[in-house]
Amino acid sequence: MALGARLELRQGQSLVITPQLQQAIKLLQLTNIELDAYVEGEIERNPLLDRDEALDAVSEERRGPEAEADQPAAPPEEGHLDVGNDDLYGDASPGQRAAGEQGEEPQPTGGQIDWSRAGRGGGVDLSGDELEGALSREKTLAEHLHDQLSAARMDPAGRAVAVVLIDSVDEGGYLRADLADMAERLGCSSELIEQVLTVLQGFEPTGVFARDVRECLTLQLKERDRFDPAMAALLDNLDLLVRRDTAALRKACGVDEEDLKEMIAELRALTPRPGASFGGEPAQPITPDVFVRESAGGLWHVELNTDTLPRLLVDRRYHARVAGVARTDAEKTFVSECLASANWLVKSLDQRAKTILKVASEIVRQQDGFLAYGVEHLRPLNLKTVADAIGMHESTVSRVTSNKYISTPRGVFEMKFFFTAAIASADGGEAHSAESVRHRIRQLIETEQTAQAVLSDDKIVDILREAGVDLARRTVAKYREAMRIPSSVERRRTMKEAC
Repeated sequence: MALGARLELRQGQSLVITPQLQQAIKLLQLTNIELDAYVEGEIERNPLLDRDEALDAVSEERRGPEAEADQPAAPPEEGHLDVGNDDLYGDASPGQRAAGEQGEEPQPTGGQIDWSRAGRGGGVDLSGDELEGALSREKTLAEHLHDQLSAARMDPAGRAVAVVLIDSVDEGGYLRADLADMAERLGCSSELIEQVLTVLQGFEPTGVFARDVRECLTLQLKERDRFDPAMAALLDNLDLLVRRDTAALRKACGVDEEDLKEMIAELRALTPRPGASFGGEPAQPITPDVFVRESAGGLWHVELNTDTLPRLLVDRRYHARVAGVARTDAEKTFVSECLASANWLVKSLDQRAKTILKVASEIVRQQDGFLAYGVEHLRPLNLKTVADAIGMHESTVSRVTSNKYISTPRGVFEMKFFFTAAIASADGGEAHSAESVRHRIRQLIETEQTAQAVLSDDKIVDILREAGVDLARRTVAKYREAMRIPSSVERRRTMKEAC
């Protein structure tokens, strides 16, 4: 068989993410601290980029009429951060892709676009160093507690309170928050806060969520089944232990010297700072990305926190000067790539801000009941609802709501805080938040005064159905168990014994 060269034409389709879209997606999911660090790095790499604060101090020579006449291109249409056909190379040939046809701008080929994050088929991927760092990084205490919360059975109202409590735990594992103020701020009862705190104090490491050293040691002793009246008296007199007044301690605890030594040895075996065993990065102060304020007429005003938005300008006068003295093809290519990268970064930052504001405004519109009346009025909400309302993809909304915070009159919350599960309405009307349904179940059970008035799960289902909530008996049982409420048989037996 003779060998020879021949020309073949093949047609195919593939989805390849563009470098520009890759950069835009990366910017969208960065926190404001990470974004500031990223922008600072781009300023160091790109001589055509500068912060507007710095440019304000530049002489009028560099900000002359030529710079004003040569402004950056207009920002792209809203929603360009959303993956769509315009963001992908569809049927383009390799030659068309290189030339930037099909409506795309010519792509930079230099070091401004990092292709190391593009996996096979165009998916955004972690580089080897980042993946290794993510796997080897020691988990923080907050992450450990959130992992346990995700596996805990808790109603949405309780889960929302739990998120706020976890955010109030310091690096030592102690709860640094006033529960009465928290209840007022969240618009819920102090009893709900206490119930959630009791559940959280059962999390690992033992002793976490304690409000002082005595409570921390008490939780650890109870787990070891060593909390008795003598040990309680010892914890009540820790000041005597610090002064080593053993005589006063023996009298307060009602034990002899040998027993007191054993009790003190048990205390020394405990951990006064249960959260210290977790490493992690130093806690960063939370800076909200969005502010929500009440305006006239009961409306809510949503605005971006401009302090977290990098303000960049492309110095086109400097570009014209440098481009004029470029001689070699390499120099001209470098200057052209710097301009293209700077333009796209400015556009992407502008679109990122618009996308965050759009998503935050829709969340506020959906959850205005929480802002007005408290945590028990959180509505069922998911990513798809917000995405459909603003005309974006769910993945885009997910990226926006991750590690982004909203400052409200009720506190600062992560955007994901406002997404809760939904329960269908019995009459086909608006769905009910699972959190509010669990709160109703708790209220019904709390009204039981006698053994004859104890409500079975079936009876609770009937009452809820009359109120327009369509719920199965097994779901009521699951919610009741999640709130650590005994069954109707156990509650009835307890009331009879109390009588």
